Amino acid sequence: MRAPTFPLTRVTGTLLLTAFLLLALGFAVEGAFQTRASIAKTFARQSEIQGEQTSLEELLRLQIDEQNSLRGYSLTHDSFYVDQYRTAALEFDNRERAIEQALSSEDLVTAYRLLQQYREDQSKWRDDVAAPVLSHPNARLSEIDKRNKFFSDQQASIAGGVRRELAGENDVLARGTQAELDRSSYVRSFWLLLFGLLAILFNAFRSRLYRELEEERTTTEILQRAFRSEAIPLPNCEVGGAYVSASSHLAVGGDVFDVYRLSGNLALLSIADVSGKGVDAAVLTAFIKFTIRAIALRRRDPAGILSEFNTAFSQAVENPYLFVSMWVGLLDTDTFLLRYASAGHDSAFVRRSNNVHQLPVTGPILGVMEEPFESKQTNLEAGDLLVLSTDGLTEARTRSGRQLQETGAMDLIARGSERAQELADEIVASVRALSRNRLRDDLAILVVRPLPRGGADG
Repeated sequence: MRAPTFPLTRVTGTLLLTAFLLLALGFAVEGAFQTRASIAKTFARQSEIQGEQTSLEELLRLQIDEQNSLRGYSLTHDSFYVDQYRTAALEFDNRERAIEQALSSEDLVTAYRLLQQYREDQSKWRDDVAAPVLSHPNARLSEIDKRNKFFSDQQASIAGGVRRELAGENDVLARGTQAELDRSSYVRSFWLLLFGLLAILFNAFRSRLYRELEEERTTTEILQRAFRSEAIPLPNCEVGGAYVSASSHLAVGGDVFDVYRLSGNLALLSIADVSGKGVDAAVLTAFIKFTIRAIALRRRDPAGILSEFNTAFSQAVENPYLFVSMWVGLLDTDTFLLRYASAGHDSAFVRRSNNVHQLPVTGPILGVMEEPFESKQTNLEAGDLLVLSTDGLTEARTRSGRQLQETGAMDLIARGSERAQELADEIVASVRALSRNRLRDDLAILVVRPLPRGGADG
């Protein structure tokens, strides 16, 4: 009987094919990790540059704070503005040194040199403009105003150059990232043709990596462009605030509140709700906050502040579908006299003991029509709670789909804590619980509680 023979060539071919597949798999895995490492490194550099872009905008804001404080001192001769000016100048110097150090890399030489020039111009501005005003606030300021405009225009031009350099480098990195992703796509397409399922698995990995990087980059850009709401401490008062976005993966939106001291005993309180969602609405909150602050430094009438802002808003915002509801108040932290005006913003409440009443609307929504606004006033007492919110509170829906509305909001406020921050946190927690953590709209809460005389909490 003839002994059976084995197709040695087939066995050898299978082994060779298996070895080739394993070798190809090893190359593919190594290439994937190298691609991911390269992309992660490039993205990290992008994040650094975007951080410097944000720091540059903060530097420009500090420069504006210096100018506004100087202007306030020249108008009022109040030493409060001198302290504000010096604080802003110190923060400006610290921020500028940090940015200069970050821009000292080889790929940002031009931006580094421009920033040095910007620093030198700011120093000249302090010598030629700020120093004369601080020394002689009663002197004629026409020539100083001319020099101030000269420096402002020159610094704006230099800042624009730094912006362009940073944006250009960011674009180069973005194109490099995209090119790396494209190259990765071609390579994996080759593996798809050659190895089938193996290439499909790697392509899925690549797609997921691309989505994660894009989501992270988008989130980073939004967070850097949007300015958070601020609630600074006030004398003789407790201040509490809370913000929650309806988009769980983003901590920004179109709602904003602000507490800002205009002088030793006068505070600006504001809260606003911008129509629409997304990046445009989030960025608009920065325009609202700092424009209202700038107007309030010159005008101490809430109705006048809203009226001037309404004009500025209509001229600055070209989108006819964007409008703003806003509440603005000026609180004397010595007497607790509150003067306020409301542009279509009805979510403003005062709690005295366990009784809650709603403050009336005194004018139309901003950005819709040119109608006059009216200022009103009320006297708060120690232990009262001023609660301001956006419509994420009144329009929150219960499990049955019913809106909370003003009555439900006032009920939550009446049952809440007597402490400002605790009450703000409790309102947010209650809204989350009622809606099963599915918020339909962003929610901002600002709570101010006057304290007994002397600051002691009875």
